[in-house]
Amino acid sequence: MKRFSRNPSWLIVISLITSLLLGACSNEPTSKDTNNTKVDTVAKEKTEKKAESEEQSSVQTADEENKNEPVAEPKQSQEELAKSLDLELVTVGRVVDGDTIVTSDGRKVRFVGVNTPESTTRHEVYGKEASNYTKSKLEGKQVWLQKDVSSTDRYGRYLRIIWMGVPTNDMDEAEIRSKMFNADLVLNGYAEPSTYPPDVKYSEFFVKFAREAREANKGLWSYGADGTTKGDLDGSSTSKSSGSYSTGSSTSSGSSSSGTDASTSAGTKSEVFQNCTELRKVYPNGVPAGHPAYQAKMDRDKDNYACEQ
Repeated sequence: MKRFSRNPSWLIVISLITSLLLGACSNEPTSKDTNNTKVDTVAKEKTEKKAESEEQSSVQTADEENKNEPVAEPKQSQEELAKSLDLELVTVGRVVDGDTIVTSDGRKVRFVGVNTPESTTRHEVYGKEASNYTKSKLEGKQVWLQKDVSSTDRYGRYLRIIWMGVPTNDMDEAEIRSKMFNADLVLNGYAEPSTYPPDVKYSEFFVKFAREAREANKGLWSYGADGTTKGDLDGSSTSKSSGSYSTGSSTSSGSSSSGTDASTSAGTKSEVFQNCTELRKVYPNGVPAGHPAYQAKMDRDKDNYACEQ
């Protein structure tokens, strides 16, 4: 004992050896820890494979759905649609009456397929209301003009459909009702349908709309089943010639003016004028066949319209 106490280095060596042995024992993995590590590794691999499989399946499903979906066609711009329908954009300079305007570049435009009561040189019931309505809707506004067949009438007026907005389909009834001003006039009782071949593209729509307005007693239809001016729904139609849009007419009250003679034959009142000069004082645009003032001798070109300008 004295020898060990005198030489303490032996104690230090023994302590170091003991520490090393204990550390080696504690760091040696047990079979239980090894098994747990293997289980965790396998579970992680399974989870990764499952996620990868689900991702591939999702991509495949999306690809199949995309294949089945129709390819959306690019929308046409307003300019492209207008060009395809041969529409012309103009500005309304002034309104002449319910169915006639003048563009900002000076062209007089008569609305195709409709007839509003007269409110300028002659006056018919509900004519002023129709004129005011057109002014409120169109004056100073930009609109789209569409030609049917005829370009102008006998008076040099441009014959056109008036669109307030460009339609995607110009024969779709819903768009005609909501975007075409000619139709708007008829639907609201400001105009009657008035068809003159060959400009008949929308005539069936106008007749349908007029019947709706008449049944509802809208506007001019509140004055009777024939309205207040000439149109396609009149009980007795007058002869109409191709391209000559009626401007309405009013029969004489029986009082004669200079150069005229009112006579009665078989209950039908007629107006006899000595010549076209006298007739135009009362009817500046002439009169169609069937009008009380019409005389065949004044219809020199035999087009069923006398004394037209």
